Amino acid sequence: MAYVPRYAEIYKKRVVKDMTEKFNYKNVMEVPTLTKIVLSRGIGKATQDKKLIEQATSEFAQIAGQKAVVTKSRLDISNFKLRAGMPIGCKVTLRREKMYDFLDRFINIAVPRMRDFRGLPENGFDGSGNYTMGVKEQIIFPEIDVEKIYQIAGMDITFVTTAKTDEEAFELLKFFGMPFKSLQPTNI
Repeated sequence: MAYVPRYAEIYKKRVVKDMTEKFNYKNVMEVPTLTKIVLSRGIGKATQDKKLIEQATSEFAQIAGQKAVVTKSRLDISNFKLRAGMPIGCKVTLRREKMYDFLDRFINIAVPRMRDFRGLPENGFDGSGNYTMGVKEQIIFPEIDVEKIYQIAGMDITFVTTAKTDEEAFELLKFFGMPFKSLQPTNI
């Protein structure tokens, strides 16, 4: 039998049912899905220190389980000592099984390890059903060994969905178990 991630099963068995009840979908195919998760990091000091790019790509490979792509600048900006084609960041796009595995680890392991966590911000929706949030430290992921990191850095995580509205995307991520601020108890 083929491997099926836990969150793929949760989507099929629980999220589809809950979303259909909430939005009165006539067909199961109308229910929005999570299509990909993109991890990205811009490294401003990469123009002076090439080691930062290597470190970031190796960290992303550990976190995501696949090789990171180095992003390069498109413009020459003399004030930043930046030339077109210089490496300035990295990104990883996760789909299918790796996406669901990352979502499971992110919600259940990484988010509880965030410092002073009061819930994920709800203002990261873009109007098209996608959600982007920033993480301040890469050490929230258990794959990262704190002793071996060169520098503590953050990253952006984008959850791309097929939802047509932000409300549908919010409910989809909420049914997956994303701990948004409005869902947290206020009397702490």
